[in-house]
Amino acid sequence: MTHFFTRRQIGAGLAGASIAVLSRTKARAADFSMRQYHNQPVESPLHKRLSEMWAEVEMQTRGRVQVRIFPESNNDPNPLDKLLTGELQFLTLAGNGLSAIVPACDVQATPFSFKSPQQVYAAMDGELGAYLRGELRSKGLYAVPFGCFENGMHQTSITHKPVRNAADYQGLKMRVPGSKLYQDFFRSLGADIHTLNISRIYAALKAGEIDTQDDPLDVIELFKFYEVQKYIAMTNQSWSGYNMLANLKIWQSMPADIQGIIEAAVRKYARLQRADTDKLNLTLRQELEHRGMRFNDVDQASFRPALTAFFPRWKAYVGTKAWDLMERYAGKLG
Repeated sequence: MTHFFTRRQIGAGLAGASIAVLSRTKARAADFSMRQYHNQPVESPLHKRLSEMWAEVEMQTRGRVQVRIFPESNNDPNPLDKLLTGELQFLTLAGNGLSAIVPACDVQATPFSFKSPQQVYAAMDGELGAYLRGELRSKGLYAVPFGCFENGMHQTSITHKPVRNAADYQGLKMRVPGSKLYQDFFRSLGADIHTLNISRIYAALKAGEIDTQDDPLDVIELFKFYEVQKYIAMTNQSWSGYNMLANLKIWQSMPADIQGIIEAAVRKYARLQRADTDKLNLTLRQELEHRGMRFNDVDQASFRPALTAFFPRWKAYVGTKAWDLMERYAGKLG
């Protein structure tokens, strides 16, 4: 059962929960009245668990902390800038979105490294996560411990033809996230790379500006890419998730008891959201097949020539420390 995941089944319930939280926010003054952005739709497990999380924080702090949640990043093209200046207090963002200020964060999405979300959780809840949090702190951001929320293993969805091996990427008009090294990987396969905000992908696919994109199955479902695409290649080529971030100065302005309540809530609801999303990504193949999408596996060995040249460039970019920590959990690459 995915009874609280699909757009048609949970939209009304989650929207209602958000309205309830906003109503409480308006009802009484708070010591800390703040905002949280994330880039997923209101129907997503991320929005659901963040709504529950901040409601619990408000209750446990007896109204001292109230946080309004804005899905799809409130249509802001670069919410990270607002977080860095303190105009925004909390943001969830993938590692590739952070790579412009901390290149080491791109290590989270290293192609053909992590074999499963469970390997990532061990790394991000362990030494790799601690190292990246330190790097982010030096840039004025507080990455909450154990605050790595799930997106999933990435697959390739295509409009006009199946992708069965590395050679099939040649000439595809492909949307990938903004990470330079992630773009470099698909360029090395011959793809025509386009970088678009996630909220623009559907329109670009429909208009034929792009014909391919790279995301976990839950994104394909939540953003309705199945309406404008036909094929999904199960590449499992990389992982991505959402790092819970706060503006460091604002975080430091909070009393220790409030910090502790928020950290405990983040840890609790990150685990719940991981389980939600892992289950969703495991069950969505059948759902998307019912919607008319066709699945196939790929020849992963065909990617090895590109990876031989790519891995040294990626390691030089993210840095030896981040790379070595990633390999400690994912295994030796190259």
